[in-house]
Amino acid sequence: MKEHIFEADLWLPCPRTEMFPFFANAANLQAITPPFLNFVVLTPEPIEMRAGAIIDYKLRVRGFPMRWRTLISAWEPPFRFVDEQVRGPYRQWIHEHTFEERDGGTFMRDLVRDRVPGGALIDRMFVREDVRRIFTFRRDALLRLFSNSDTAGDSRETGGHYRRITR
Repeated sequence: MKEHIFEADLWLPCPRTEMFPFFANAANLQAITPPFLNFVVLTPEPIEMRAGAIIDYKLRVRGFPMRWRTLISAWEPPFRFVDEQVRGPYRQWIHEHTFEERDGGTFMRDLVRDRVPGGALIDRMFVREDVRRIFTFRRDALLRLFSNSDTAGDSRETGGHYRRITR
């Protein structure tokens, strides 16, 4: 079964010391997840983010309700963390988040390595576009939350890069 790799990056005009704590609070994930997923964090607050933490969610994928459980497999504040699906719709979902201070702000990169049931055909027909829509929503939500009018026209901020490859 082939592995698919999705990369997204975004520069935001605020320090890493402000960005990383936002991601360290699992409750904030709902604010950057598109409504079409009906995403809800089930694990009671407060969730202690650390390597080994388990977080449960419920969501809808293409209208089908499902549960998703993730393991925080790496926790290196304020530089990076990795969440891995333990239970959910994918055969594999490993999502690395990195945060780098750059040009007076934070350059964030998401690297997702996944394997889907049904392989390349299901990826092409459904998954690829869904993942792109999710990360586009996420980018737009983060821009709304962390941008200010002084930097609204900055190409570093409004761009973002997406790439999906199969290997």
